[in-house]
Amino acid sequence: MKLNEISDLPGATHSRKRLGRGIGSGSGKTAGRGVKGQKSRSGVAINGFEGGQMPLYRRLPKRGFTNIFAKDFSIVSVGRIQAAIDAGKLDASKDVDVDALKAAGIARRSKDGVRLLGDGELTAKITVTVAGASKSAVEKVEKAGGSVALPAVAAEA
Repeated sequence: MKLNEISDLPGATHSRKRLGRGIGSGSGKTAGRGVKGQKSRSGVAINGFEGGQMPLYRRLPKRGFTNIFAKDFSIVSVGRIQAAIDAGKLDASKDVDVDALKAAGIARRSKDGVRLLGDGELTAKITVTVAGASKSAVEKVEKAGGSVALPAVAAEA
């Protein structure tokens, strides 16, 4: 296949409608734009303008805010860790921390740390060092005979 042989599938493109080409064409004179006014002219795009009526974005109340101090954690589930151990990507005998999770391809980037959630099942005995963990995740790790270490930095947040 060559670049000059590439083409769209039949029916993928529609031919452009030729506007303003006489009244016999069916779309002559005003070319489907109605008559007069701002919107019949070229170069007009009035997003959010509702013709003088109070626009929707001003009718609705403002609500909530974005916390600029919020921590953004990478989320890892207990089940994903178990799957990585079963696949041989993660060594259960060593400490499971951010670097080990990155090396195994479970956490792509650490952001403000990794938070462990309790989705899935865990059978391997592991020691996990993460920035945060849910109660269910801690229970599952301890039930399997492991432990979860949360550094002091995460305890303050």
